[in-house]
Amino acid sequence: MGLPDTLAFERAGLKAWPGIETDWDGQWVRRAAGGYTKRANSLQCFDPADGDDAEDRLAAGVAWFEARGIAPVVRTTPLASASLNAVLDAQGWATIDRSYLYAMPLAAHEPDAEGRVTALLDPQFLAAQQALKGHTDALMTRMRALLAVMAVPACGIVIYRDGVAVASGLMAIADGIVITGNVIADRTRRRQGLGAAMMRTGLAWAKAEGATIAALNVEANNPAGQALYASLGYRHLYDYTYRVRGQA
Repeated sequence: MGLPDTLAFERAGLKAWPGIETDWDGQWVRRAAGGYTKRANSLQCFDPADGDDAEDRLAAGVAWFEARGIAPVVRTTPLASASLNAVLDAQGWATIDRSYLYAMPLAAHEPDAEGRVTALLDPQFLAAQQALKGHTDALMTRMRALLAVMAVPACGIVIYRDGVAVASGLMAIADGIVITGNVIADRTRRRQGLGAAMMRTGLAWAKAEGATIAALNVEANNPAGQALYASLGYRHLYDYTYRVRGQA
């Protein structure tokens, strides 16, 4: 089975990890979610040909984010227009957090015997995420607000060992593509296959729900995560970065 193109993955990603507030300007989209994650609080261009008036439109985007108390961020993928990139360069926006889009055709996977698939707002899933990620109560409030607006089929996954949550993540399906996010495992239990157990459990759920393609994002400086995903069959398709103001 062939894999979709960049636009299909990015459109699915927009549905699977939306902003609470979304505003389109041509093929540029602004989304805001109270500052929870850069992706859900960023400007992004979905068409390389949509570069007219890039400087003015970027300024309007900056004002839009500032009006919401959010630091302006631009997510730059292979779909970004050359004009937008040129304005960002000219204005000295820094490039941070280089990341990769990994994807694969979705095969059958065996769920973990101690895995649990939950609703996104299930207290056990939220408790596992908070404990494993070390989120504050305030950050969890922003996370819950974003999860509450997700309109596509989605679930939380928690892996237990001896009754203790040791790994967690979420899966969301858009346009037949299951996208994984919020992956975390107990750092004191490394090399126990917990991340793989969480992934297999979530992918088994997605397969049963009709997904045919799996995709996720992994930071370039996370070789352990890249190795895990490669072992499951994912492969690197393209890079993306974030652009921010005021950093050297």
